[in-house]
Amino acid sequence: MAIDLKSAQERITAPLNIAACAPNWDSVLEDAAQAPTLLIVDEIDLNRRLLRAMLKTAPYHILEAKRPSEALTILEREKVDLVILDQVMPEMTGTEFCELIKKDRRTQLVPVLITTSVQGMDNEVAGYESGADEFLVKPLRPALVRTRIRSMLRNKALVDSLEEAEGILFALAQSVEHRDRYTGMHCERLAAYGIALAQALGLPRREQLALYRGGYLHDIGKIVIPDSILFKRGLLTEQEWQLMRQHTIRGEEICRPMKTLAPVLPIIRSHHERWDGSGYPDGLRGESIPLLARILQVADIYDALTTARPYKPAFSHQHAIDMMLEEARRGWRDPELVPLFAEVTQHGGDAGEAFFNGSEGMQASLAAMRRELSK
Repeated sequence: MAIDLKSAQERITAPLNIAACAPNWDSVLEDAAQAPTLLIVDEIDLNRRLLRAMLKTAPYHILEAKRPSEALTILEREKVDLVILDQVMPEMTGTEFCELIKKDRRTQLVPVLITTSVQGMDNEVAGYESGADEFLVKPLRPALVRTRIRSMLRNKALVDSLEEAEGILFALAQSVEHRDRYTGMHCERLAAYGIALAQALGLPRREQLALYRGGYLHDIGKIVIPDSILFKRGLLTEQEWQLMRQHTIRGEEICRPMKTLAPVLPIIRSHHERWDGSGYPDGLRGESIPLLARILQVADIYDALTTARPYKPAFSHQHAIDMMLEEARRGWRDPELVPLFAEVTQHGGDAGEAFFNGSEGMQASLAAMRRELSK
């Protein structure tokens, strides 16, 4: 079949609207099957009944707790979209409980409304400093309560939609990998290699997390490259090579709308640059190539060398390291990172070849990394 280069070029340059994938928050509120879940935490039965009465006109799923310990149990087992706390509670104050919620990664994005009978600016300031999203003084006015809650739920739905969009991007990235039966577990291995090298360099957690995500997203731009080019066994023509090179730029464009992925963008764009300036897409040279991109490049090259492909066998750990050191001497790779990677992977003899091979040990290691980096 002939390659339609014009069609491929159009696919690369056409804008991809990630925002269109996000659900409308109004539809979430209107769909009883997806009704937002509210948790009311108040020791006094009458207060909880009053709040229920104020909110009965909306299709909310309402849970109740008398004590913070009960509320924590609910938060562990239920997906809660908003928490309403009274400032005066047994076990701890509302502001103290709010701080607990906001410190936990699993609930830090759940909006919190604190109610109180105590007047005074100091009390309100303390509530907001604890992380509360809204602070209302009793007696509560039903219309105001409903309006504030709808506003908080709207913001929560927008946050959820962004998380969903990010999930879509990771699914797209993995679909790129799954197109090639020879690169199974490639993303997982890159994430593991990249983090191992970052930890050896003493990089902060934020940059380790960027490398973890970059392991999955670095080649997401290949989603627009035709299989006839991506998996061509022979040499690419000049036109085909120009299209292939576009995957780094296209990948950056796809991920740019996600603000949480900003630290990953330099990895996506620059992981094919070379130390001597002969790489792409920008011809960056030396330390002008972002450090995280250089780290992922080292991991990517090692994985390519130690994985069997249609055109080559899987090289041994030591053979791959020797080839990478030679490329560093030629000026293609970072002359400090490659020797460091060789040292990191050599600690267990041939562990670099055997450990990251799709085993349960690798999966457990990656799961632990993900939990630790996301705290």
